[in-house]
Amino acid sequence: MGDVHSNEFAIEMLHITKRFPGIIANDDITLQLRHGEIHALLGENGAGKSTLMSVLFGMYQPEEGTIKKDGVEVKIHNPNDANALGIGMVHQHFKLVECFSVLDNIILGNEPVGSMGLLKKDVARKKILDLSEKYGLKVDPDALISDITVGMQQRTEILKMLYRDNEILIFDEPTAVLTPQEITELMQIMKNLAAEGKSILFISHKLAEIMAVADRCTVLRKGQYIGTVNTKDTTMEELSAMMVGRKVNFHVEKKPANPGEVLLEVSHMTVASRVHKNNAVRDVSFQVRRGEIVCIAGIDGNGQSELVYGLSGLEPLVSGKILLNGKEITKSSIRKRSVSGMSHIPEDRHKHGLVLDYSLEYNIILQTYFEPEFTNKIGFLRSKNIRDYSERLIQEYDIRSGQGAVTPARSMSGGNQQKAIIARELDKQPDVLIAVQPTRGLDVGAIEFIHKQLIAQRDAGKAVLLISLELDEVMDVPDRILVMYEGEIVGELDPKRTTQEELGLYMAGARRDEVSGK
Repeated sequence: MGDVHSNEFAIEMLHITKRFPGIIANDDITLQLRHGEIHALLGENGAGKSTLMSVLFGMYQPEEGTIKKDGVEVKIHNPNDANALGIGMVHQHFKLVECFSVLDNIILGNEPVGSMGLLKKDVARKKILDLSEKYGLKVDPDALISDITVGMQQRTEILKMLYRDNEILIFDEPTAVLTPQEITELMQIMKNLAAEGKSILFISHKLAEIMAVADRCTVLRKGQYIGTVNTKDTTMEELSAMMVGRKVNFHVEKKPANPGEVLLEVSHMTVASRVHKNNAVRDVSFQVRRGEIVCIAGIDGNGQSELVYGLSGLEPLVSGKILLNGKEITKSSIRKRSVSGMSHIPEDRHKHGLVLDYSLEYNIILQTYFEPEFTNKIGFLRSKNIRDYSERLIQEYDIRSGQGAVTPARSMSGGNQQKAIIARELDKQPDVLIAVQPTRGLDVGAIEFIHKQLIAQRDAGKAVLLISLELDEVMDVPDRILVMYEGEIVGELDPKRTTQEELGLYMAGARRDEVSGK
């Protein structure tokens, strides 16, 4: 490179420091992205990955450090500056307008206007279809966002970047919400983009994906830079040790189950769908006994969410009944179910798990604030008891946040929000624990911790119903697997005797058994 500017790097972030109240999110971090490479950014929840990318995208201003593009220093005051420099970002929680079409979302803020100020949508449509073809995105420009799958919404976000001719593409945990098949397709799309000369930053904590798709990987831990490695020269074990700071056990240790009496019994349960005319859950029967973990497995969208809404009281049943500890709770309120011994770790932690504008301590007592320990006879909250209780759980479950018990839930990282929900639900000492994708979006260290908690519940004689989309988790954690396909239970498998391939056939509806309890 005889050039004055060292142009090996598309982007260089040099010695970036970003502070928030009570926390240094990025502590002197340097990251260099080469032209045409897929560069992974790996770290635990709360390691500072999203913060660093938000600095690059102009959403935050760093206290120290510089950013260079093609060797020249640049200032990025806001996302419009980032866009002008050719930097685009697909956020973890998509930023799409639900009632707009795909096309309208893509051109939003960048509309092609003709001489009379009229929108020239046909020009935009042609460009979108060409891009979609070139990168294998297969998106219908006229579909409404509210009608398409999460995977397609993500492709819309990718097209938004390509439509703006972005050269540097940031993907923030892009696979957290996808099915295994969509993940494979996304990996291919990313490789196509890099082959066309785009430079990609890929935030993730899924080691297998990083090994499969990234050229290099930079690891952050607790806001600090640990190192950058070539993926072809490293292993998943080595990466996980860099990320967590210790060796991680990828396999769940547990003794054989010792099931007792039935604590949760579901018979002929049918739940309507919110989306289409058919029922989402159709005539489902199963039991969960004391001292066992039963997992409901399946590809997303096969009625698992509605099954949980029915069990937890978020949706009424069309027919069927639910017994908890031998007592019927089919029509009981959510609080009644909670007080009768049911705990629920919901799939959407923002919508059903937390009140984001409340402090951590108030979120921890959301379901018990009315107990005498937390509310006195005249109805005032006992703040000292609440503080002591929440500090005990913060300690016990290693919930990390900038300002401890008074931290607003909104400002915590996803993994720590999840730990707060788990602490609250487990400390109620439930008889039946319904855990819906409890490790979604978490790093290996946090996953290991949560799996241990689920096994501990089982060993303490609780009944655990786990709903999971992660094949490794389905094979590793439960004692029995029930596979759901199109609203029905199509098979019961023993994780010790089945294979991922067999499980996959059931999940795809290619194989089914007559399941007992029908």
